[in-house]
Amino acid sequence: MMTVYGIRQCDTCRKALKTLESQGVEHRFHDLRADGLAPALVKSWLESPHADVLVNRRSTTWRGLSDAEKASTGKDLQALLLAHPTLIKRPVYMEGDTLLGIGKLD
Repeated sequence: MMTVYGIRQCDTCRKALKTLESQGVEHRFHDLRADGLAPALVKSWLESPHADVLVNRRSTTWRGLSDAEKASTGKDLQALLLAHPTLIKRPVYMEGDTLLGIGKLD
């Protein structure tokens, strides 16, 4: 079963969930704010081939960060994403332990 990580109020997440439902794809939704995130999961995302698109650099949260925070890498970036889940580009699609993609469905 696919897990979709996102934020319930996010329009892109809502559209993605509607698309999955209309296509009959079995999935569950994990709200980044309400349900939280495991540090190991964020670490695995940062180590994936999709890591370059994981951080939403167009978000209001990103614009509010200091230059030092914006330059974060490794464990510092992981801690930043855990502290501010709205920095994660949404939605994130996973099946089991495999990261399938990030962002809009094609």
